[in-house]
Amino acid sequence: MSDALTFTYAFAAALLAGLAVKFWLASRQIRHVARHRDVVPAAFTQTMTLDAHQKAADYTIAKSRFGLVEMAWSAAVLLAWTLLGGLDLLNKVLLAGLGGGMVQQLTLLAAFALIGGLLDLPFTLWQTFRLEQRFGFNKMTFKLWLADMVKGTLIGALIGLPIAALILWLMGAAGSLWWLWAWAVWMGFNLLLMLVYPTFIAPLFNKFKPLDDASLQARVTALMQRCGFAAKGLFVMDGSRRSAHANAYFTGFGASKRVVFYDTLLRQLSAGEVEAVLAHELGHFKRRHIVKRMAAMFALSLAGFALLGWVSGQSWFYAGLGVQPNMGAPNDALALLLFMLAVPVFTFFVAPLPAWLSRQHEFEADAYAVAQTSGTDLAAALLKLYQDNASTLTPDPLFVQFYYSHPPASERLARMAAA
Repeated sequence: MSDALTFTYAFAAALLAGLAVKFWLASRQIRHVARHRDVVPAAFTQTMTLDAHQKAADYTIAKSRFGLVEMAWSAAVLLAWTLLGGLDLLNKVLLAGLGGGMVQQLTLLAAFALIGGLLDLPFTLWQTFRLEQRFGFNKMTFKLWLADMVKGTLIGALIGLPIAALILWLMGAAGSLWWLWAWAVWMGFNLLLMLVYPTFIAPLFNKFKPLDDASLQARVTALMQRCGFAAKGLFVMDGSRRSAHANAYFTGFGASKRVVFYDTLLRQLSAGEVEAVLAHELGHFKRRHIVKRMAAMFALSLAGFALLGWVSGQSWFYAGLGVQPNMGAPNDALALLLFMLAVPVFTFFVAPLPAWLSRQHEFEADAYAVAQTSGTDLAAALLKLYQDNASTLTPDPLFVQFYYSHPPASERLARMAAA
């Protein structure tokens, strides 16, 4: 058996196995949530109404069922791009029209992204204007959604194409260690993006205004000083223009760090609860979770570029995924696209590990917040956020292990109570 055929079988087997596991987990989640829909868990009978609990269950089930359809479609599209020859056909058409070279390679990347976006468009529209709207979360008009899509596409092209061109150039000109130079460029780009995103990109989509509640501002500032955290400013974002979901986050890097509150969050929480939520986010910084995640991203991306550097020179990698390598023309863009398509198929099976690490970080951030502020306020804030975001209180435990980056409400509150 040839190496290409062996890789084809391995890819197909991993894809089918992953799809089977995903469908099984989603089915477990649907059944588990439906089975507990009519009774509020004992720990929440005093804080959660049956109506709110049932809304969260119905929302979770609807999202999971929608996810099943989306999952099947994504698998079909992946097969069409790879083993059924879609990417090979697109490459040959562009080669015939443009010849080999940088223009053809960038056009291949852009065309792939454009076609992929169009194929996903019906699902995006359905999720926003049917699923989210049905449960009262969507606040976007079609005009605003269209404007966001156009701006996002233009920004993606303005930023992505030059970076792609630089990486493609390195692949062809930097010798056998091109992947090391490309990794350095990619990491530098990500760090730069963290610096410029809060000031130049985010305001293109949302309005940010300084926090004008003097009492809350003083309280939050005192908390940050107590925790030794410096931010460039406290801002309120008009999240309610797009969604009823609430959140708060830190953005930026170094001197550009900002604290951002959704306007929906400030409407739903008391000052003490807002302070507790912010203390949780500060806990991620104080426990060095951000640094650890960045270090992990650096290490994983280095391993990924090294692997790409090896497989991009193997003919079986292309042939095994349904693509005939170019003869007399660069294959660099093909290698990037095939690598991007194939890697998630194989890495899905290690998904529980990063999910578990993320949940441990959330527990640590909760513990830090309880030490700095009121545990009662944090618990109350979490319950409000779970309720307002229609997050189910009864997820399937195995589904949690694979997918949840945040612990379920019952686990978080039990940890805080024990502390």
